[in-house]
Amino acid sequence: MFDLQDKAAIVTGSSLGIGSATALFLAQCGCDVAVNYRKHDVEANKLGDEIKKLGRRALVVQCDVASFTQAGTMVEQVIAEFGKLDILVNNAGVNRDGVIWKMTEEMWDTVLDTDLKGYFNFIRAAAPHFREQKSGKIINVTSINGLRGKFGQANYSAAKAGIVGLTKAVARELGKYGVNVNAVAPGMILTDMMTGLSEEIKQKAVDETVLGRLGTPEEVASVIALLCTEHTRHVTGEVIKVDGGQYI
Repeated sequence: MFDLQDKAAIVTGSSLGIGSATALFLAQCGCDVAVNYRKHDVEANKLGDEIKKLGRRALVVQCDVASFTQAGTMVEQVIAEFGKLDILVNNAGVNRDGVIWKMTEEMWDTVLDTDLKGYFNFIRAAAPHFREQKSGKIINVTSINGLRGKFGQANYSAAKAGIVGLTKAVARELGKYGVNVNAVAPGMILTDMMTGLSEEIKQKAVDETVLGRLGTPEEVASVIALLCTEHTRHVTGEVIKVDGGQYI
């Protein structure tokens, strides 16, 4: 584990999958963690209990990340509860897959509003605080499909590509205030979002990797946690793939 003792973190979309694993990993490293969810309240509250069992503070907040107002309110609530904010992990995401000639406006808007605007909403709310304290870590979860595109995922690929540009721009803007802004780009990871995928699709992803297997949420969480430490204080504006070589 890394030493993040007494740091305060927000992890969006943390009731399931990579977000849940990240919130728990950060708590194991010594963080107080704000758990964000939109509809999975049972899972979110269970995670909050697990964090508390580790001796850390947990704040479980229902918030639609696509709402500019709700995101700002959550950041204010976390700072009021924890007294500060050191780490922001933007992870919340949805997918509405379909080939471009069948994709509806609703499918496009839902994914872009959550997977890209949601990241802006939280960064916008946290940035003034980070500037004032002259420190902070922002880690954005993108995807290798934002770097290479994916058949049937024009909306998802566009949002995840946008996160890359957002990460680099904000790294430039906040760098002089001592804030590190980076992204991780997972390949196919064994999460709840894989529910319903055929074994054929999963095997194709395995075949694309050089390690011959799919990743776990915990393996992504550990890289996110590393980017939250002082070990990576000279790393910013980077996109780190966590994909078992799937991209190459």
